[in-house]
Amino acid sequence: QVQLVESGGGLVQAGGSLRLSCATSRTLFSINAMGWYRQAPGKQRELVAAISGGKTTYADSVKGRFTISRDGAKNTVWLQMNSLKPEDTAVYYCAAGLVVVMTTGVRYWGQGTQVTVSS
Repeated sequence: QVQLVESGGGLVQAGGSLRLSCATSRTLFSINAMGWYRQAPGKQRELVAAISGGKTTYADSVKGRFTISRDGAKNTVWLQMNSLKPEDTAVYYCAAGLVVVMTTGVRYWGQGTQVTVSS
C-alpha cells in the first residue's frame, strides 16, 4: 500500500536543477518530520535533508545547493536541488515519521525516484 508518493526525478546535466515532491496518499499518523534520503549503487542509504517544524537539517555535501520545504497541513515535502553534480546520482527516497534524521525513526518510506546527473 503506497503511502508516500514521490515525483520529480529524472536525468539532468551537471549544474542543472531538479525539484522532487512527496505527498501522502492518505492520512498518516505520528508524523512530526519529513525528509529525503538517497542511495547510490553499492553505498548505504544516507540522509540528504530533513524538516521538522521550522528546523531543517542537511547533509554537508548538499548544503547551499539543496533546499527542503514542507506544507505541514498537507504532509507534502519538496526538495529543490540546484547545481547538481554527478555524485548526486542516486535513488532518492521520501521519509516521514516522528524523527527522520536517522533511519530508525522513519515510519514511512516512499518507493524511490531516480535522479541521474550526467557530466
